[in-house]
Amino acid sequence: MKIIDLSKPIQYNESDPWFMKVKIKHKPHQKAKWLLRMLGLPLRLFPKGFIGWADDTIQKMGVHSTTHIDAPWHYSPTVNGEKAKTIDEIPLEWCYGDGLVIDMKHKADFDPITVEDIQAFLETNDLQLKAGMLVLIKTGRDKLNGTKDFHKKGTGMSAQATEWLIDQGIKVMGIDAWGWDLPLPYMIQKAKETNDPNFFWEAHLVGANKEYCHMEQLVNLDQLPYQGFKLAVFPLKIVGASAAPARVVAMIE
Repeated sequence: MKIIDLSKPIQYNESDPWFMKVKIKHKPHQKAKWLLRMLGLPLRLFPKGFIGWADDTIQKMGVHSTTHIDAPWHYSPTVNGEKAKTIDEIPLEWCYGDGLVIDMKHKADFDPITVEDIQAFLETNDLQLKAGMLVLIKTGRDKLNGTKDFHKKGTGMSAQATEWLIDQGIKVMGIDAWGWDLPLPYMIQKAKETNDPNFFWEAHLVGANKEYCHMEQLVNLDQLPYQGFKLAVFPLKIVGASAAPARVVAMIE
């Protein structure tokens, strides 16, 4: 079996916007020696050759800062009038199953992905969606990952395309762009220009009426076939959280 890692490394990156920077402190082995002495272990009882253990502390990392899966709670406190699920409440059955890639690399920056785009791709490639599949939208924008343009450029899902996937029985979907919608700065700019309150975050906000989860900041989707693989996306069990980092992996027999 071949396993393909679809998760980006968790590390500090100078080019990330301020609101999603990650900071990790790596503690060397020798630091633990002093901790052990404080806890009461004399130096003479240290195992031979033992200088201590390495340790690390995540000093700063938002749950949306790296490859992650959003819970319905992120989009709205309710879904169709009922309390939305937080990330620890997501059924694990949603997080494993047959994967399918929808290739949208041809879409230009700021041109939203439509229902017609997805239907045309599926028909051209003789692919069928089945309820419970995990659907991955490939835009090729993971090549911008780690650059200052990552959150500023790219395509994204329209509200109609998101809703259509949910209506096909898809509970979990994901994208290799910075976000699920069109780029954040672009949405803000266009909302102001058009004076349209319905423009901003339109794809995310589908989740206020229809329950679903999506992944953002995936990588390596080019290494996958369009179908014929299993996908696992198990989030950290952070109680009450709107999202969680996940190690997303594809498995090909």
